[in-house]
Amino acid sequence: MSDTPDRAAVRKEVLDEDRVNEEAEALLSSRRTFIANSFQIGAGSLLAGAVVEQVAVADPTASSAIQAPSAKSGSAQLQALVDYPRLPTRVFIEHDNGVIVAATRVGARYSSDKAVVQFEEMPEGAAIRVACPNGPLSRVIARWETRFPQDALYLGDAWERSYGDLQWRFVQPERIMPWYFAAHHAATGRTFMLGVKTQPSALCFWTVDREGMSLWLDFRNGGSASIPGEREIPAATVITAHSHEGESPLSALRRFCHMLCPKPRLAAAPVCGNNNWYYAYGENFDADAMRRDAAFLAELADGHRNRPYCVTDAGWTPGSVCPGGPWTQGNPKTFPDMPGLAADMKRLGVRPGIWIRPTALSIVDNPRRLRPGPVTVPEKPLDLTLPENLASVHDDLARVRSWGFELIKHDFSTFDLFGKWGFEMGAEITEPGWHFHDRALTNAEILLRHYRTLREAAGDAVLIGCNTMGHLGAGFFEVQRIGDDTSGRVWERTRRMGVNTLAYRLAQNGAFFACDPDCAAHTEKTPWELDRQFLDLVARSGTALFISADPRQVNPEQKAAFRTAMKLALSGGAPGNCEPLDWLDNTTPEVWLLGNRRVTYRWAEPIGASPFHV
Repeated sequence: MSDTPDRAAVRKEVLDEDRVNEEAEALLSSRRTFIANSFQIGAGSLLAGAVVEQVAVADPTASSAIQAPSAKSGSAQLQALVDYPRLPTRVFIEHDNGVIVAATRVGARYSSDKAVVQFEEMPEGAAIRVACPNGPLSRVIARWETRFPQDALYLGDAWERSYGDLQWRFVQPERIMPWYFAAHHAATGRTFMLGVKTQPSALCFWTVDREGMSLWLDFRNGGSASIPGEREIPAATVITAHSHEGESPLSALRRFCHMLCPKPRLAAAPVCGNNNWYYAYGENFDADAMRRDAAFLAELADGHRNRPYCVTDAGWTPGSVCPGGPWTQGNPKTFPDMPGLAADMKRLGVRPGIWIRPTALSIVDNPRRLRPGPVTVPEKPLDLTLPENLASVHDDLARVRSWGFELIKHDFSTFDLFGKWGFEMGAEITEPGWHFHDRALTNAEILLRHYRTLREAAGDAVLIGCNTMGHLGAGFFEVQRIGDDTSGRVWERTRRMGVNTLAYRLAQNGAFFACDPDCAAHTEKTPWELDRQFLDLVARSGTALFISADPRQVNPEQKAAFRTAMKLALSGGAPGNCEPLDWLDNTTPEVWLLGNRRVTYRWAEPIGASPFHV
């Protein structure tokens, strides 16, 4: 972040730490009141050197000045960007073996010789119900014929975490857009949004071309067709929305995400803390190192009423750096007393958190518990349709909760279920030709049942889903890791993954869950002048801030920056909205509206961005 003449003024507005603590005592328990009060605290620039421009608070179009110069203030709906027919023009059904057949339509009912697809208008949208009592079911494709403006831009979501790959693009007919998409016309400022409500029973994605748009509903079980039997599947509910006059694309998308998820599960206060992964990477640390991390975090929070979480990431049990179960105890040599560690963290003034991978085994007690299909790592994935495996997942979560851990980060379930990372999944999701033990369930239903089991077992603990499908986890998890790993080794990962996901999934924050763009890390291998900018942005954004730094390697300047960022994040971030302003044409936006300030960050290293694989 480069210097400006306003630097001195910016420094004067840095939070007064005593006043922060005093006012934080007045925060109430409900999240809405908590954040509303925290906004009254006020916040200046965390780090000297940002390019900061004041924007008049009374200007409601400031956040859309770049995207929609013709927009005016107000809440009136603009003329629709596209004509959206309530019912699809055609529906197609794939039962098995890749054969897609056109369904016969009678009103809102579409049928083949084996299946029926019913659309029903509901107050919140169009509910899709599917029955296939007489055979296998793979996919349903609903097709709407309509036309968007030639120069419209499109933004979709991701299956699980994003991988630095989210962006507004011109039409790309084969591009899959999981769960929902937005179409934006910059010349007129209009935005159209179409998606399925959270927790559908099918894995859903959209495609758009010059002739229309298609909703693909995947009902498979593993890599094969499901056998639903005599039941009706509540597949999905389709919801649409148009932007209002003067509403920026992000504001419209944020409103739309609230429509998609009417009942999110949100923590009572902002979830923040530290995590040891990016300086330890699962190796060469022990319980004493975590006590050191906890003491460091308590210093950073400096008595803040909202106590942060100190998360022990992977490496506290024997095995690889990301091991599977069993999860019955810590490593006897390095973590001999897990309840004692949790109690010590609480005495130090922080809340204990822990990482777990309950969907795989490092030590296999019974091969029948394992799922078939692709396995590319030493850890063996469980078949989550077997009742005994769901019971063990429940017991594992309940056990670590009973040890006193108040935050549980569960990881790897999508990879363990399908054998692929999100960026590898595409439309296929997994390798073909295999299925789970119970073929009656769809892949989405298997994941929903798993997430429900985690929620029941965790009780009142905060759940962070990592490598989880956020559109299915919304309503079960308080926090969702929205992007692939940042890094304590290579800055380019933080730029590519962290900045991108924060910008393009920010609309989900507070609507689906609290978004975690991953840690603001720093080690001797990564440049502080760049790490501190990401720290600054995440702290002000109102998303979940977790820092990752070895307390033994943090100098006084860095410690002061971490403290300021942590206290601001614990109070809910900077007052007002956070919005990327150049996200229509920059995949790692540099210009951000933060409250009433336009802030410019500089993410590039001296050579520019690295073009190599990270």
